[in-house]
Amino acid sequence: MSVLAWVRSAARHRKTAVTTAVLTVVAASVAVTAGSPAGAVTQATHTGLTWRVLDQRANGEVHVGGDSLSDAYTGDTPASASLPVLCLYVNGSAAPSDITPDFYDGWARGWVGLTPAVSGTSLNSRAAADALCAANFGAGWREAEFHDGRYGSGLASAGGWSFWANGAIPSGTRFWTAISDQPANPWN
Repeated sequence: MSVLAWVRSAARHRKTAVTTAVLTVVAASVAVTAGSPAGAVTQATHTGLTWRVLDQRANGEVHVGGDSLSDAYTGDTPASASLPVLCLYVNGSAAPSDITPDFYDGWARGWVGLTPAVSGTSLNSRAAADALCAANFGAGWREAEFHDGRYGSGLASAGGWSFWANGAIPSGTRFWTAISDQPANPWN
């Protein structure tokens, strides 16, 4: 029985969201590669993009994004580092009146949170990172991505470099953040 089949079978028999999410993490992190023994886990080795808190407001709004240490083009932190993953739950919430979204400081339309620190080597795919977020926060949560900030009419345009969201994240913490159009993720 393949790992994926086992996960699906276990999920059918254990109907809790946490069990399903944890099993999904296991399945997502198992990647068999050509020439590797069956079931071998591929570890991520590429430097990954990290962000930090740029502003945390008392009303629960948090601004996260890149700083002078962030490298959105090739990654800035070795995969061997252990950092939390920035997770996002998009629920379509409107931008608060005290935030004017633009290309560089968009509104993510939801909530952010951090996982416990994990080695970047375990982030061997976007699916593995997304599953980690779902396991920690629940269904619908995924790793936040560089372009999650939205702006313009109806928040229809995607920006980059930073975004605002609801949530409370400790200042002074760096965290893994995905990027979809550059090789700057641990799994690249």
